Amino acid sequence: MKLSQNKLVNSSKKYKPRLVVFLSRFPYPIEKGDKLRAFNQIQSLAKEFEIFLICTNQDEVKTSDIEKLKPFCKEIHYFILKKHLIFLNLLFALFNKKPFQVAYFTQKWIKQKVNAILETINPNHIYCQLIRPAEYVKNYHSSNKSIDIMDALSIGMERRSKTSNFFKRLFFQEEAKRLKNYERQILNYFEKSFVISQQDKNYLLHPKDKEIIVLPNGVNENFYSCELVFEKNYDLVFTGNMSYPPNINASNYIIQKIYPDLIKIYPKLKILLSGSKPSSRISRKHPKNIFISGWVDDIRESYLKSEIFIAPLFSGTGMQNKILEAMALGIPCITTSLVNNAILAENKKNILIADTQTELIHAIIELKSNSDFYKNISENGKKFILNNYTWKSVNRILISNLTSD
Repeated sequence: MKLSQNKLVNSSKKYKPRLVVFLSRFPYPIEKGDKLRAFNQIQSLAKEFEIFLICTNQDEVKTSDIEKLKPFCKEIHYFILKKHLIFLNLLFALFNKKPFQVAYFTQKWIKQKVNAILETINPNHIYCQLIRPAEYVKNYHSSNKSIDIMDALSIGMERRSKTSNFFKRLFFQEEAKRLKNYERQILNYFEKSFVISQQDKNYLLHPKDKEIIVLPNGVNENFYSCELVFEKNYDLVFTGNMSYPPNINASNYIIQKIYPDLIKIYPKLKILLSGSKPSSRISRKHPKNIFISGWVDDIRESYLKSEIFIAPLFSGTGMQNKILEAMALGIPCITTSLVNNAILAENKKNILIADTQTELIHAIIELKSNSDFYKNISENGKKFILNNYTWKSVNRILISNLTSD
């Protein structure tokens, strides 16, 4: 067990309610969507609340990563998940109806520690991200609680089952059933519930589904207002956590389906696949002018060095941060209906929609051959994001709901 506690002096005399933020992963470094969402929310919430961060984590947290959260948190507590208990919990889950994802992140000894911490803090509100750590706080009744479901994980599992081999398909189908039931039941333990998009909200079958609040992702002002300038070294770029199955599938789709046709038209075409932890499942025999960068300290560099962002994603749930970021930087984006259904950008005005190989290639050619069209998609896409998806505006919704107890 690792417990790191950091107490900071609050120089403001203004009373701030005590808010416990409970996460399944330490929110730094930011290489996953849930971490990006949590980190940006914590920064805003700290202006209105005293933040007490509690989270589980698979590995030791670096001191430098803790330092990134210190300015916003009064206390920081994290617990390393014990690997042998993960194995045992997953084994026991075979014989009950609990989702494997919940079993993975729930350990009895951590629950006991969390109970003691909550007793000491006596929070005014608890904000729980994802269903994974919900078991730790669902039966705490001394304050109101909110849960950020984020994505409808059940539908994500259903989609993955359709593209998996026989044994994985059986597992994903079973997990989808468990998640669907758990998502419906766990909302009853929380006074308020959030979800990342209307599309995901529609998947949650709950009697009070109309009360679920849509809370999208956003982009920081300092992200898109930068004056960074790079030479356009790549024609196309795709970014993301490259160990995440939908991103792996998208990368291989680009390598195996898109590149062979495009190289016939553009012999000097260059494609960048950029993101942390590239999986061995991403084609190792990729052509020399497809570049796999791995982790990039500032992901804006990958976007700005490229002419067009493509995201051929046919599975997964939630809202794709990569699309919001690329559009905010003025990079024209091509993606699928599945992705855009969460964002609701207008096809051929703010974004280009392509659900087939032919449509995607045609969209790329259209952008590369028509400079006026390229400019319009670039400018309109950026305006659309700044008008609808900034963290400043999104977090106002979150704060107003957490302060209305």
